[in-house]
Amino acid sequence: MSTVADTIVAHLVAGGVSRVYGLPGDSLNGFTDALRRDGNIRWLHVRHEEAAAFAATAEATLTGELAVVAASCGPGNTHLLNGLFDANRSRVPVLAIAAQIPRQEIGSGYFQETHPQELFREASVYCELVSTAEQMPRVLRIAMRTAISRRGVAVVVIPGDVLLETEHGQEQVSAVRPTATVSRPADPELAAAVDLLNGSERVTILAGAGCAGAHAELLEVARVLQAPIVHTLRGKEHVEYDNPFDVGVTGLLGFESGYRAMESCDALLILGADFPYRDFYPKDVPVVQVDVRGEQIGRRLPVEYPLVGTVKDTLPALLGRLSAKEASEHNHLGRMRKHYVRTRRDLDKLANADRDRTPLHPQYVTQMVSEAASDDAVFIPDVGSMIIWSARYLAMNGRRRLIGSFIHGSMANAMPQAIGAQASFPDRQVIALSGDGGIAMLLGDLITLRQHHLPVKIVVFNNGALAFVELEMMSAGVPKWGTDLDNPDFAEVARSVGLFGVRVQRPDELGPALKAAFEHDGPALIDVHTRRQELSIPPHVTFSEMKGVSLFAGRTIISGSGNELVELARENIR
Repeated sequence: MSTVADTIVAHLVAGGVSRVYGLPGDSLNGFTDALRRDGNIRWLHVRHEEAAAFAATAEATLTGELAVVAASCGPGNTHLLNGLFDANRSRVPVLAIAAQIPRQEIGSGYFQETHPQELFREASVYCELVSTAEQMPRVLRIAMRTAISRRGVAVVVIPGDVLLETEHGQEQVSAVRPTATVSRPADPELAAAVDLLNGSERVTILAGAGCAGAHAELLEVARVLQAPIVHTLRGKEHVEYDNPFDVGVTGLLGFESGYRAMESCDALLILGADFPYRDFYPKDVPVVQVDVRGEQIGRRLPVEYPLVGTVKDTLPALLGRLSAKEASEHNHLGRMRKHYVRTRRDLDKLANADRDRTPLHPQYVTQMVSEAASDDAVFIPDVGSMIIWSARYLAMNGRRRLIGSFIHGSMANAMPQAIGAQASFPDRQVIALSGDGGIAMLLGDLITLRQHHLPVKIVVFNNGALAFVELEMMSAGVPKWGTDLDNPDFAEVARSVGLFGVRVQRPDELGPALKAAFEHDGPALIDVHTRRQELSIPPHVTFSEMKGVSLFAGRTIISGSGNELVELARENIR
């Protein structure tokens, strides 16, 4: 007879699951042993459960399929939490098998006792405790279906003793897989939105990750409306490439041209985007917003024309009703495109080798990585300044992917997410752009790359500081404090655990180092010494930010660190 754990594995196999990320433990033994006996699912053993959750997030993001993570009771579960928050907020389907202490001990203050069904509630779309063998198959199917349909995290909490129970009268195993749906707004809602768009002269489009798979339709709408397209960071990979209407990213990471296109419009068309920074939206402008999740509409600003449906299905319905506007280099699109060309040119000037001086400009490093990467590379930046440089200097082409912790904003996401990306696509180039703080936080999972022969390429931006935090301190008027990082030679650390490692301290060393690492048949780490004082000016500087920088300067001088201001100016006047 089969056990409850055997039934879980059978359902996962039927659902197309190929891998489970996790770290074994006694309460999880029934599940891991069932995986061993079945042999159809790879157990991808990591060194920290948080890395397992990040890896599953990356797999679900890139494949669109259900990814699975498992952890033992107590600390094993709590280590999953940050990565599962990231998956849930990124809206990708992940199933977590969270083992629990023996049933009869729950509520007694037992060794490693927690209550996962309460712990994971905020980080999931479904979370239930399985108390009996008979309950498990139905709860598991509901969990899998909910994760796939609502695109989020589902958690099944199951005591270790229940996993080992023998099932009597086993239910038939059924496959739980994603299904396709056509979703667009009704005709009256479309007609109202069309009337607005046809009657507006300066329409700007804000395009997000919801535009995935709708590139051609998006460009046709922009052509008809003569509308510049501003994209979000998550939308970059789906929107930016082969796009004559693109004017860049907006927000703190973005381009001045993107900000101006939003500021100067007389109607805003939001397509599959949930851009959170309200200061970068136009004021008192009518808004049409398309989103498949109706509850997302109007969260950032008032929306008079809500359209519930996918971008892919809604745009063709709009196109048949829109009136084409006259193309001209002097219209809204023409002016914003000229602005974008100037902005792009100014940004590109910053990505230079600076006469082979050291440390390196991070803009130059990012652009060199982009040029050296394969045509279908997967880029995964750490949260921090790497996201700024990725938004501005990584080139997309429709085949490349750009993923990360763009909503939850967790440090240390890049390398563990690269584990899941590479495990899912073993023949594809996966490049993690890691900060020195991020790589150090989950450094142990470098060993996971070696153990599973995952040829991830890691580029460490080593500036000896939590540089993005320092920028935040500066804009808030706070002197830099507590952000120094006394780093080891990360290339030497990589070599010590069996990875290819190379250190780059001068610009002329970067090209050969990238070539050697990218051609290496296995995991590789490039430790690049980058400039700590590099400023990344947002496209719109508020009065409070200017006031903050002034306070920062004054307080820094008073604290006896005026030399930092001299260095800051020297590094950034170019």
